[in-house]
Amino acid sequence: MRNKSLRGFAAYFASLVHETVRDDPLTAARHQSFIAQRILGGLLALCVFPVYLVLAGKPSLLGALVFLWFLSPLALAFFVSRTGKLQAAHLISAVNFAGLITFSAWLTGGISSFLLPWFVVVPIEAALASNRKVLLWSTIASVAGVLVLAAGGMLGAVPPAHSFPLPDSVLGIFGLVTAALYGAGIALSVQLLHGRSDDAMRLGEERYRLLAENATDMITRHDERGRVIFASLASQQLLGEPATRLSGNGLFERVHVADRPAYLTALSRAQLHNQAMSVEFRLRRNGNAGADDYIWAEMRCRPVRQAKGDRAGRSVVAVTRDVTEQKAQEAELLRARDAAESANQAKTQFLANMSHELRTPLNAVIGFSEILARELFGRLGEDRYRDYARLIHESGGHLLNVVNDILDMSKIEAGKFNILKEPFDVGSLLKSCMEIVGPTAEQKSLSLELELPVAMPELLADKRACKQMLLNVLSNAIKFTDEGGRVHMTAREANDEVHLMVRDTGIGISEKDLPNLGNPFVQADNSYDRSYDGAGLGLSVVKGLARLHGGRLEIDSQLGEGTTVLIALPKGEASLPREPIETEEVQTASAA
Repeated sequence: MRNKSLRGFAAYFASLVHETVRDDPLTAARHQSFIAQRILGGLLALCVFPVYLVLAGKPSLLGALVFLWFLSPLALAFFVSRTGKLQAAHLISAVNFAGLITFSAWLTGGISSFLLPWFVVVPIEAALASNRKVLLWSTIASVAGVLVLAAGGMLGAVPPAHSFPLPDSVLGIFGLVTAALYGAGIALSVQLLHGRSDDAMRLGEERYRLLAENATDMITRHDERGRVIFASLASQQLLGEPATRLSGNGLFERVHVADRPAYLTALSRAQLHNQAMSVEFRLRRNGNAGADDYIWAEMRCRPVRQAKGDRAGRSVVAVTRDVTEQKAQEAELLRARDAAESANQAKTQFLANMSHELRTPLNAVIGFSEILARELFGRLGEDRYRDYARLIHESGGHLLNVVNDILDMSKIEAGKFNILKEPFDVGSLLKSCMEIVGPTAEQKSLSLELELPVAMPELLADKRACKQMLLNVLSNAIKFTDEGGRVHMTAREANDEVHLMVRDTGIGISEKDLPNLGNPFVQADNSYDRSYDGAGLGLSVVKGLARLHGGRLEIDSQLGEGTTVLIALPKGEASLPREPIETEEVQTASAA
């Protein structure tokens, strides 16, 4: 029953602790002790008041104020319970306690008062704060109280002592006994706090010990020279050695000779720069058959803050794990990357060489087939020969275009396509491209439209590359637009860019195919029975050339509704506005 009552009181005082410190057992115990002492002290003052009335009779106004002053610990307990500011409460309590004793001793004989022993209790109680500042100020307040009483006695300013119906010797004994009892209570509180502190420390050490013993990674602690002063049981699993064999330089001796500088540097930097470090090195491990082999290990270390005077005051805690498999995977990835880059480089070189090799015979085929088609050296006789010559010429021209695209794409991928920037008129470039594709559009009865804006500035770019980009886009627009359709080309300024746009009313592109366009050898329809020829290199060349200029390629399309291709190029610092010209529209009418 008695223990149950004590637990009930402890639970009540624990409920008064501020919520911000309840998660820290030791700090919560300090708050709980302070609150309990102040509440019990205030209740003791209430209990003493009837005794005072019996001995001294009805109190004066000053006596009533002193009694209310004795109840001030209750206010301090409420302050700590609501704010959690324990250090400030300890400082206020020490100064308040010293002032209360000084005032009470002033009324009961000054420097000869029986309450004088209580001045010793003031700094003793302040020691519970575990704060030097609070202890210093409490000592100053206690000494100041004694000096005030002594000065008052020397100057004759102390009022006559209040008369009690007890001898002075009894009052002196009362002052000493009560101060000793209060001091004993403080000592008991200190002992309880130390007990809780030891329990919390043992509990923390037990938790960390269990963590270190059951962790799969090896945990080590190193002194200022890098020597191991603690190693967890995981060393047996990691290195095949008991933890005791790693003490001192045991771990260092297992580090590969070439990796020892990196190992020691990581530990040294963790200590000197007070920061976490990570390092990878090779460790010698004992095999099952007694043979040694090396594993790759990763060690992450950080400094440990310790109290001054601790032997391991500048120690480092490290966590080491086996990363051999991870290193093997990284090496395999590097080999695969190198192989892919080598294969890609070989492919690019092969395409470049083959393109050069194919160009020479193709030029001969195209040239001689054109001679045959025009019958420059006399009639061929049969009309079929002229048709065959025309087909040879068209097929050779198509094949030459594919070879040129492959050569340009290989140059772009290899970074050997040289961009020679010069200012030129955008309108003239657009007109020239329209004239080149005009005959092809007429054959399909397509309407070509050219729109030039007013005051178009000069563009600082590679004119030949820009012409090639526009011709590739226009050729695609004409190829994928059915008879009677329309192809529209324009240019405009947009902030620091020039936008070249080609819009057609062709078959369009599905949404799922749009992200893949612009990649080499990719078309919207890659099936073998597709209706349109081509190798899928035109847009990839355009995309590569645009990127070499610092620009971009954008495609907007809907299936069955046509496509809009935008080439965005930076104007460049040398861009100069030209004389305003009227908006011009050039239209090539269909033959129909």
